[in-house]
Amino acid sequence: MSELEEGTVACIDFDKVAQIGRDEHQVVPVVLQDADSGEVLFVGYANEEALQLTFERNSAVLYSTSRNEIWHKGATSGDTLTLVEVRVNCEQNSLLYRVRRDGGGACHTRDATGSSRPSCYYRAAENLRQLRHRDR
Repeated sequence: MSELEEGTVACIDFDKVAQIGRDEHQVVPVVLQDADSGEVLFVGYANEEALQLTFERNSAVLYSTSRNEIWHKGATSGDTLTLVEVRVNCEQNSLLYRVRRDGGGACHTRDATGSSRPSCYYRAAENLRQLRHRDR
C-alpha cells in the first residue's frame, strides 16, 4: 500500500505541470467526467495521438506523462471508459471527456474491499496538510 495513494498526509505535487513542461510533453489536461452523474473521475493528459485514438476507439485514451506512452484507460484492468462526448474549453487548452464506466471503477487504486474505486477523488482535504478518506 502506497502512503501517497492511501495515506492521510497531504503531499500535493505542485510541480507536476512545470515538470511536464520541462520534459517537453506536448499535452493538454483532460478532465474525465461521468456523463450520467457529473462526478469527476480523474484528470489526465492527452497528446494529439491520444485524442485521435479516443475518437477512433470511442473509449478514453490518454498520454502518460510519467511513462511517456499512450495509455488506453482500462486496457489491463477492464475498467474502460466509453466516450460519450469530448468538449474543448474556450481557449482550446484543455479537454473534457464525458464518459461512461464499463467496469467497476475509474481509479487504479482499490478500496478496503479490493474493488476499483469509482473515482480518483476518494479523499477530502481537511486543510493544507491533512486528508480524510471519503470511502471509509
